[in-house]
Amino acid sequence: MGRMSRIEAKLKELGLTLPPPMQVPGGMALPFPWINVRGDRVIISGHGPQNPDGSLAGPFGKVGAEVSLEQAQEVARKVGLSILGSLQRELGDLDRIAGWARVFGMVNSAPKFDRHPAVINGFSDLILAVFGPEIGRHARSAIGVAGLPFNIAVEIEGEALLRA
Repeated sequence: MGRMSRIEAKLKELGLTLPPPMQVPGGMALPFPWINVRGDRVIISGHGPQNPDGSLAGPFGKVGAEVSLEQAQEVARKVGLSILGSLQRELGDLDRIAGWARVFGMVNSAPKFDRHPAVINGFSDLILAVFGPEIGRHARSAIGVAGLPFNIAVEIEGEALLRA
């Protein structure tokens, strides 16, 4: 068996396990890749939270109503693990990531909820813990939306840069 990559070792140290491919709910076809590599850029399609078996993870509903801020932060963290799992499968080695460029977080929000950045901190904190401040730092937007697919609480997309 080969040597463990730096990022694999960090995930293990943090006690984190990446989920398998998303189990899309029955009857759904998604005609796009989760990860789209273009030269030295990796464009990451919108991901939702996953359970360890690959199914969609809850709690489901609107943040600020059915889902608390703290629960939503954990959901955003699970979205991060989902994204890392997709990147691992596509790239073969997360050490190929030279830097995170941008992240766009969408929060399924109750009408008066306005703490979208605090929700997406669950994702950013994970990425910074796994990759460190130099590679993990990223530009970011966080917005509230009226709804998300399957009533998930958080969806995140982004872009990263690859090593040559």
